[in-house]
Amino acid sequence: MNPLLTPTAAVDIDTRWQQLAPDLPAEKVLFSDVIPGGCHWSWMLPRGTTLRLVAQDAGANLSLVLYNARQKLERYNMPDSLKAQHTAHYSRGHVLMSDMGCAMASITADSLGWHDPLGLLLDAPRMRAKYGEHGYQQYRNGMYRSGRDGLLIEIGKYGLTRRDLVAPVNFFSKVSVDAEGRFAFHPHHARAGDHVDLRLDMDVIVAVSAAPHPLDPRQDYAPAAVGLTPWRSGPARQDDFCRGFRPECARALHNTDMQYLA
Repeated sequence: MNPLLTPTAAVDIDTRWQQLAPDLPAEKVLFSDVIPGGCHWSWMLPRGTTLRLVAQDAGANLSLVLYNARQKLERYNMPDSLKAQHTAHYSRGHVLMSDMGCAMASITADSLGWHDPLGLLLDAPRMRAKYGEHGYQQYRNGMYRSGRDGLLIEIGKYGLTRRDLVAPVNFFSKVSVDAEGRFAFHPHHARAGDHVDLRLDMDVIVAVSAAPHPLDPRQDYAPAAVGLTPWRSGPARQDDFCRGFRPECARALHNTDMQYLA
């Protein structure tokens, strides 16, 4: 097994996790961090890790993509996940499935009840058209960052390219669809302190961007920070809530379990 995927002692533990996830036992916390609004992050995390995500301010958005760390050709697949679970949003119980029918991650706790899988990413042309030019040469670390560019930077660290970027999950954002198929963004959905627990059901590369949602109607570039704390929760048990949520979830979790028999 890749030693990077074997959790041993906690790394760089600081007191931030006590604010982000005060209910977690200290011995299970791996590390904690805060992603500033607009910034991006990635890590290789092992099966049986749960990623606690916490909105630091109202209006947060965190775009997240997943890749199988053992076989990067397998990655999160939005159409298959939604179709299999007969849903157009994610909440507790839902499973993020791969293009090979396996569970990559499961939502085990959720204070919001709705996370957007449909709204895609803010790209650089749309960002400049909406918010104006705010580049690095003039503004340095105050530059505006798009979600698409941020995720491309992160997945590039693992040898993945533009063609490998998939549709993300936009945690903390809500987009509903009316009878005519029109998307409606709900701007006051997330509040400071809202959180979601995402259990990783296989060894994954996880990449995130805290850039604004592309459908956010606000005219000022003011993305919110998001805190994250990975902790050792263990893999899904037989009586796991997500496993019993839908037959399709149980099948996807079983498919992943079969990869970890040894």
